[in-house]
Amino acid sequence: MSAPTPPSSPEVPVPAEGILIFVDADACPVKDEVYRVAERHGVKVFVVANSWINVPRDPLITRVVVPSGLDVADDWIAERSRRGAVVITADIPLAARAIKAGADVIAPNGRAFTEASIGMALATRNLMDDLRSGGAVTGGPPPFAAKDRSAFLSALDLALVRLKRAGLAAG
Repeated sequence: MSAPTPPSSPEVPVPAEGILIFVDADACPVKDEVYRVAERHGVKVFVVANSWINVPRDPLITRVVVPSGLDVADDWIAERSRRGAVVITADIPLAARAIKAGADVIAPNGRAFTEASIGMALATRNLMDDLRSGGAVTGGPPPFAAKDRSAFLSALDLALVRLKRAGLAAG
């Protein structure tokens, strides 16, 4: 007997207009902050992961569980990214795809990825990946700190305010 499809399967409908937030949820340290800011602004949130994760019972929050596999969650988010969407991710290739689709992209540390900055971020990521695959010990990002959480809250709030001022309505 096969398991039933979860109510938050990849077939979840996504509004074609309005402001939305997509969270690349695997290892995202700011999900609770996203929920709070989204509630304050009345914005729908899609929490996307390849395994079941706990989300608040709230009509504005939708859990999307995608099949496991390389970049399946990223593909789900990228395919639905558009103007009016805010994508929360530390994944630089996903950020590049979302920006190309017109979305605003914010890393969990509050860094906004833009058309002007994504090229350098991709180049740095690829260089570090090449160095690591060549055996170099490069270290990782600095530990997530309280100042990162504060910067993220400010960046997300600012992105939502800008979208509202641009005439987009909450999704």
